[in-house]
Amino acid sequence: MIPDGLRPTAMASALTHCTSGRLPASVAVILLVLLAVPAVRSSQGDKEPVYRDCVKQCVRTNCTGARLRGFEANQPHYMALTGWTCRDDCRYQCMWTTVGLYQAEGFRIPQFHGKWPFARFLCFEEPASALASMLNGLACLLMLLRYRSTVPRQSPMYHTINAFSLISLNAWFWSTVFHTRDTYLTEKMDYFCATAVILYSIYLCCVRTLGLRRPGLSSMVGALLILVFTSHVSYLTFVSFDYGYNMAANTAIGMVNLLWWLCWCWQNRRTLPYWWKCGSVVLLLHGLALLELLDFPPLLWILDAHAVWHLSTIPVHFLFYSFLIDDSLYLLNTEKMGVKVE
Repeated sequence: MIPDGLRPTAMASALTHCTSGRLPASVAVILLVLLAVPAVRSSQGDKEPVYRDCVKQCVRTNCTGARLRGFEANQPHYMALTGWTCRDDCRYQCMWTTVGLYQAEGFRIPQFHGKWPFARFLCFEEPASALASMLNGLACLLMLLRYRSTVPRQSPMYHTINAFSLISLNAWFWSTVFHTRDTYLTEKMDYFCATAVILYSIYLCCVRTLGLRRPGLSSMVGALLILVFTSHVSYLTFVSFDYGYNMAANTAIGMVNLLWWLCWCWQNRRTLPYWWKCGSVVLLLHGLALLELLDFPPLLWILDAHAVWHLSTIPVHFLFYSFLIDDSLYLLNTEKMGVKVE
């Protein structure tokens, strides 16, 4: 399943693996600083003089001296832990002041810093999208556990599918974090991890269609995909974080993924009775992504097109893993019988 970037065995074990080593103090400090730095984007709302003047006045009045100490003393711990500052709170309050003025004049609701205005819930900037990402991760985790309990480890695709699931779980984790708190670090991790899922889906397809008979070829494709991912991340990190380029790149690799899987489905439609599950999944995922094009101001200041897209992909996990289970058991049985796998 594809998280935001077009735009975790279990999640706990993936997180344990990522955090099991002790980070040097300097690296930990850098990560904390990056986490606290808001992502910088510009939109109509934050360009408005009334918004900018409001933020300046709020920061000048509330974010220095005794007022700042009072803010920090009264701030809920969950807000402090997620990096919300006095300036961030000023921007949030002034955003709603500006929205109120737009509504009073009958104008269309503007975006602020590249996003629609969302009603914050606890520490969640985008509650519906954060919840939807969390539910996608949960669905992925539940189906991974079902896959592991149903498919023997001897199945040819077992380890490749487990790796794909961990990469997907990691992506949904970062999608949840990003929609909880949008910062320089969380935005990049969300985008990069989503790209990793699409690229690994291509590798998964390559192993299934070619690698079982030609493992050397799938290894070469895997190395090429790693090179593509490294180049993509390096460009966006060190050259320019270009949203247009990121969208174009993900669309291109997404089409490769779509067409390759559909070709395999077509070739096996007469021999594999479960082929339609795979075809339905890839068509659903790419079709549901079109919901992003609606791009409307959030209903009740919570539910926007992006959240609807994420919510709509939750059931797809169950169909996808049903296909993976059927196919893995088929491969295991054909291997035992010595039948050539197509």
